[in-house]
Amino acid sequence: MRQPAISDYGYLSDCRSGALVSRDGSIDWWCPNRFDSPSVFGRLLDPDAGHWRLAPRAAGQPGHRVQRSYQPDTLVLRTVHHTAEGSVAVTDALAAETGARAHQLGMHSPAVLVRVVEGLSGRVTMALDYRPRPEYGLLAPYLRELPGGAVAASAGPVELVLNCAGLPLHADHDRVWHTFTVGKGQVLGFDLAYAPAYGGPPARLDPVRTLADTVLAWQAFRESHRYDGRYPGAVRHSSTVLTGLTYARSGAVAAAPTTSLPERIGGDRNYDYRFCWLRDFAMTVRALWVAACPTEASRLFEWAARSIGRIDSDPVPVLFGLEGERDVSEHHRPHLTGYAASRPVRVGNDAWRQRQLDVPGEVVSAVWRLRDYLGDQLSAEVRDMVVGLTEQVAATWRLPDRGIWEPRDQERHYLSSKVLCWVAMDRAVRLAPQLGERAEVRRWAAIRDEIRATVLRDGFDARRGVFTGAFGSTDLDASALYLPVVGFLPATDPRMWATIEAVERELGGADGLIHRWGDDPAGFVLCSFWLVECLVLAGHHERAARLFEQISGHANDVGLFSEQIDPATGAHLGNTPQALSHIGQVNAAWRLTDPTGE
Repeated sequence: MRQPAISDYGYLSDCRSGALVSRDGSIDWWCPNRFDSPSVFGRLLDPDAGHWRLAPRAAGQPGHRVQRSYQPDTLVLRTVHHTAEGSVAVTDALAAETGARAHQLGMHSPAVLVRVVEGLSGRVTMALDYRPRPEYGLLAPYLRELPGGAVAASAGPVELVLNCAGLPLHADHDRVWHTFTVGKGQVLGFDLAYAPAYGGPPARLDPVRTLADTVLAWQAFRESHRYDGRYPGAVRHSSTVLTGLTYARSGAVAAAPTTSLPERIGGDRNYDYRFCWLRDFAMTVRALWVAACPTEASRLFEWAARSIGRIDSDPVPVLFGLEGERDVSEHHRPHLTGYAASRPVRVGNDAWRQRQLDVPGEVVSAVWRLRDYLGDQLSAEVRDMVVGLTEQVAATWRLPDRGIWEPRDQERHYLSSKVLCWVAMDRAVRLAPQLGERAEVRRWAAIRDEIRATVLRDGFDARRGVFTGAFGSTDLDASALYLPVVGFLPATDPRMWATIEAVERELGGADGLIHRWGDDPAGFVLCSFWLVECLVLAGHHERAARLFEQISGHANDVGLFSEQIDPATGAHLGNTPQALSHIGQVNAAWRLTDPTGE
């Protein structure tokens, strides 16, 4: 099997789980119970780990052409196949609950994949190849035929039922292989339902009706939010992707729906991103504020407060499971070959054990950004969270940490971590009227000023005339671009502008992509959008707009960004779709709209 490029995949979501479908019609990734549960389709990471392909039999042959697009303001994907026999459309979705609208989306997802085939012209021979492999490919299920032509697959904790009204399906050992012909105007719907093996039966839905209802659910969500700034199409789409990375039951935001897609093909920096990083969560909340989606701010922050719990002397947790689980210890899956033979495949992420001092600043900054939606007096949970995070920063900001990029070697005094410590203290001082008697404004302000002085003294390399990635280092790091973005220094400050120019010159390229550090294998999308914001803040609006459009042009054909992009080939790298990348696009568009907006 030819390994599809990462950019070949479209993304489906029901705000409970996510699935990836390739241009050739194969669903190669689906973790149906929730984003971070074991996969039932895992061909993304191994050719034998399960898939469900539905496409013309002539797909991939000369004359076959594919056009894809999302239904407007949804994550319902329509793929049109043009062949010598004719044209056919396959529309894929993860089903919304019947009747769900707007913010109900995903609250009670039925865990059903629906695929609707529609003949557009001629008579096209279609091929269905269904091979479920639960538990990341470890289990080969029993397939049994049910009355009415459905096929059930049972293995371990999983029960799956595949059905197509009017087309009896037949099991062949461990797979369903079927060909059928679709003529112009014919419509055929498939539904694949998941349920725990020892719970109730999988849901049974009408796929054509469910597909239409799912489109309405997504569009109602988007219509309840208005964005009036520049690049509205990009902002609406990226905010839809961020909504599709949100685990609706709790409000947690998955950093990505995938694990172990490599930063470098054949490399070992392959991590599991299917969890909620507090940093990414806070950035997502702020990005959704930009996209005019702040109505659930209280619920989202209450999730964060509940997950963090009582704050003591231990480091603030970096990430959680989607329902607030703290221990997400990392394990290898040696039976999987990895994407493009990039091993190891990891499940879980040991970054949860790290100290990352920037995290409290991101959370407190998000509370500050959404303060008007949280009431004159914050809830007790949110108030305790903000005060606890602020006090922990006050006690720990002098310590080294792992920083925003989560290296697995020694701790250092990272510039961006210290700056976000300053952000935590600064925003807490501003939030003091909403924090009540526990706000120690004078002490917090003094610590804020001490952090600032330390950063300006120890984070600036006078010999090179730039801010570097860590105290005492001479190496540039693109995270320095965050300083003007969070208001630590104006972009026009000579020290800051020299740093911006150096990052663009030494870590960037003609493609507009910015690498995080000197030997970073590819451009990091978020950092590239940070450069757009810096240029706006420095007054270079037209140049910033051109760069925004150039970076946005690196999205795949349905507007999705992975974590990184290879500047030499344009190939997407890392987990996809990546929340941070879409956050960067939203915030850069808003900065171009309102350069002074907080």
